[in-house]
Amino acid sequence: MKSSMMKTYTRLLGFARPLSRYTVPYFFYSVLHAVFNTFTYTMIIPIVGTLFSEGYTFTPVYEFPHIELNTECLNSVINYIYTAIFGTEYKITHLLALLSAILISSNMLSNLFRYLGAMTVETLRTRTLQSMRNQMFERTMSMNVGYFSDQRKGDIMSKITSDVMVVQFCITNTLQVAFREPFLIIGYCVMMVKISWELTVFSILYLPIVGLIIGQIVKRLRHPAQQGQERMGDMVSVMEESLSGVKAVKSYNAFGYISNKFRTINAEMSNILLSMARKQQLASPMSEFLGITAISVVLVFGGSLVMKGAITAAGFVAYIAAFSQLTRPLRSFIDQFANINQGIAAGERIFSIIDAKSEVEDKNDAIALGEFSDKIEFKGVNFTYDGQRKILRDVSFEVRKGETVALVGPSGGGKSTLSELVPRFYNACGGEIYIDGRPISDYTQESIREHMGIVSQETILFNDTIANNIAMGRTDITPEQIEAAARVANAHDFIMQTEQGYQTNIGDRGMKLSGGQRQRLSIARAVLRNPEILILDEATSALDTESEKLVQEALTTLLDGRTSIVIAHRLSTIHNADRIIVIDAGRIAEQGTHAELMAKGGIYAKLIEMQSLA
Repeated sequence: MKSSMMKTYTRLLGFARPLSRYTVPYFFYSVLHAVFNTFTYTMIIPIVGTLFSEGYTFTPVYEFPHIELNTECLNSVINYIYTAIFGTEYKITHLLALLSAILISSNMLSNLFRYLGAMTVETLRTRTLQSMRNQMFERTMSMNVGYFSDQRKGDIMSKITSDVMVVQFCITNTLQVAFREPFLIIGYCVMMVKISWELTVFSILYLPIVGLIIGQIVKRLRHPAQQGQERMGDMVSVMEESLSGVKAVKSYNAFGYISNKFRTINAEMSNILLSMARKQQLASPMSEFLGITAISVVLVFGGSLVMKGAITAAGFVAYIAAFSQLTRPLRSFIDQFANINQGIAAGERIFSIIDAKSEVEDKNDAIALGEFSDKIEFKGVNFTYDGQRKILRDVSFEVRKGETVALVGPSGGGKSTLSELVPRFYNACGGEIYIDGRPISDYTQESIREHMGIVSQETILFNDTIANNIAMGRTDITPEQIEAAARVANAHDFIMQTEQGYQTNIGDRGMKLSGGQRQRLSIARAVLRNPEILILDEATSALDTESEKLVQEALTTLLDGRTSIVIAHRLSTIHNADRIIVIDAGRIAEQGTHAELMAKGGIYAKLIEMQSLA
């Protein structure tokens, strides 16, 4: 388990490459912050000594003293600076002004380097977050279509958004755990040892107790952190599904059911977060309480040393100040480990996306499909989604260049599956599909799809302008070309009736448009692509009569001269197909022209008769 956590943690740090760009400057900023922060508290000794005439005496110093870590050297440096500025005449007001100036300068430098260190961490955090989200999104979008059938979109969204937010602090806290807090702890410890090693030995014996108690709290955080991230994924899934299907929810009065489902998941997640918060928030007060207890004990022991003359009162005050500050970086150090633990839990969910393998991948030696010149051929193709129930069984047929082949048959027969195998949304489980005599697996997926236009029953539009939806990511397209494609698709007239014409935003999934209008935009998109191979998957099945007539006219224009595979629900739209293939229960039941199949009086003739009666 520990090796697995360490592996996850190491991989998370890999997102911050090159890490040296951040660690090197952060190292120096942390050292300088620790030096000046410690020096600020060291200044308590001469200030208190001056005010109470103890442990400090003024003697003119004309040469800068050799640096040593003790109060005598500090006094000599102060005397040297005083002599250089004010001369040999001693005035307590001048000395206090000098000490105040040194204190202010030291604190200013301490905070300057603290700020520079914080900005380095922020840059690391932001760039890491950017890199992580880019990689996750690109990996998700590169997966085959079947991957999304097994995954909940909301869970994927949760991993890319909320899980990444948790992980980013795991990475940035690493720098603080490695550099800033340890340097502060070392700085305070050195200062305390120089003031009184006896008191420091006594004090440090108490610190492991603090570490052991808080360490036990931190160890219990990882499991609930993972559960919390999973519940977050469930909650985002419910929200995404509810918002997408809001019409269905309202139509069937299912609001109560959906609301209860959301409330249940939200309550579970809240309880997990509260459990984590109890443990995480307990660490700080517990360490503070133990720190105050330690200071109280040190007060008694240190007071006895002052009474014996083993330590000055000014030194003891500075020691107490440093010791009280020591608990802060120590507490922060422990808190960072809690955050890193949470980050590792979220990291495991992130890597479930990054490590996912697509079932459809290009071969290392895959070539680009050039001009389509001959035919698409299915040879003994079999397919199953789950490895058990066969959707296609030994399907063989061909589509020659320039032909229109229609696939018809009862629902669930495998027609749409056939159309999705051609652009390699899935791989066939048996047999092979050939384009121009070569298996499609020999070609790159991108080059195959470059030759294809797909118009399906489910029109996919984006929350963008009409022009951008038609262009679909192509930046080399002119407004004139977009308009020409829209005219071919019988879409130009309704587009010009919208508020801003081609610049009108059509809303989420094109909800501002009717079904027929959405479908004509989808056809315009295919027209603009000018594909050699066209796949139409029940493109008119969900439309009213008027919309169907307009869409059918657009499709007839689009089909002219192209190699087309047409899946038709309304058989009246495919009379003119070069060949009609009837798919029943995953097999080819019959094939021929409309006239030939009607003469046979088989499945096709019965389907035509049923639709005519309807």
